Amino acid sequence: MKKSLYAGVALVALGAGAAQAEDLTVFGPWLGADQEMVETVLAKFAETSGHNVSYVGSDSFEQQIVVDAEAGSAPNVSVFPQPGLAADMARRGFLTPLAEGTADWVKENYAAGQSWVDLGTYTGADGADHLYGFFYKVDLKSLVWYVPENFEDAGYEIPQTMEELKALTDQIVADGGTPWCIGLGSGGATGWPATDWVEDMMLRTQSPEDYDAWVKNDLKFNDPKVVAAIDEFGWFIQDQYVAGGKGAVASTDFRDSPKGLFAAPPQCYMHRQASFIPAFFPEGTSVGEDADFFYFPAYAEKDLGSPVLGAGTLWAITNDSPAAHDLIAWLETPEAHETWMAMKGFLTPHKGVNADAFSDPTLRKMNEILLGATTFRFDGSDLMPGGVGAGSFWTGMVDYAGGKSAQEVGDAIQSSWDALK
Repeated sequence: MKKSLYAGVALVALGAGAAQAEDLTVFGPWLGADQEMVETVLAKFAETSGHNVSYVGSDSFEQQIVVDAEAGSAPNVSVFPQPGLAADMARRGFLTPLAEGTADWVKENYAAGQSWVDLGTYTGADGADHLYGFFYKVDLKSLVWYVPENFEDAGYEIPQTMEELKALTDQIVADGGTPWCIGLGSGGATGWPATDWVEDMMLRTQSPEDYDAWVKNDLKFNDPKVVAAIDEFGWFIQDQYVAGGKGAVASTDFRDSPKGLFAAPPQCYMHRQASFIPAFFPEGTSVGEDADFFYFPAYAEKDLGSPVLGAGTLWAITNDSPAAHDLIAWLETPEAHETWMAMKGFLTPHKGVNADAFSDPTLRKMNEILLGATTFRFDGSDLMPGGVGAGSFWTGMVDYAGGKSAQEVGDAIQSSWDALK
């Protein structure tokens, strides 16, 4: 049984009794507007629990949390943007396992619940696996953006399967149009948009277990399964399918690439990108009217369910205290999620929330995709060593768009990974 004031999801307020109230520190990556929103959430917890809660944000979170942990001055709870760092800290003994029963709660109450348990489970200093991370606030990447008016004028319907998406791609070409706008440019990070394509294609052509093996280098980058996923991306960047032709893909900035959707006549009809891309749409664009999105579909014939690629933050205990466990348990309650849903920039896999709490209908629609996921997997490049996930994988995708074969690219990326040993 979970040792918490909030066992299950039943709230029991501590009140303001000094004997029970604790000072609780939370450290995370959020600054600015996001900091104000997380502080609103934590204030709700403080009001409910009686604990005194303080939040500190930093744009150097990843470095600072390691320094604090090594100095023995870590905050009670830390909010990790990436599982890899949390896993490393668990291995070093800097994280406390979450309360007994938390994993069962996640499996029962989160869509694709086992995925979230797996993402938060690491090997501790004792050599055993424990659940250390609780995911709260998620981002969605498996989206295709389009202009509804363009689809309506052309008579196109939203594809429900990958087979239908490819058929639509061919139909647009047959009608004299260009299906896709794709850009890999991003300054020193050029190439990263293609890694998302490959990750989504891995989830749509291979099992979740293969995906997990791939990001751990147990399934090699030059394995036929991974090479095939790279070539799945390649199918979409053939000259006739992409604005400017294949040669323009690597040189087009990802921030500029969706603009073709809004040209008259349209330079393209579809753009695959994460939930943040409307920030680069023309000023005044109304999502839901001028632009909309649909789920980047899975193959019907492969029977791999409805996988979703994304990212998110996990909350972990870095300085054990009863109040820290109280906070993690409170994050299980619908109230904890609905408080941020009522603001902005928040998605959740919690199946028990009231969707009416969303202040933004666009986020509500995205959350429906998230809740419909049978599998959720974290951005693979973010789980790989930096020299690969933020290095050779990026440059390899640029080389692939430039004409190298998927096998050549896979071999080169694998060589860079092997060289890290």
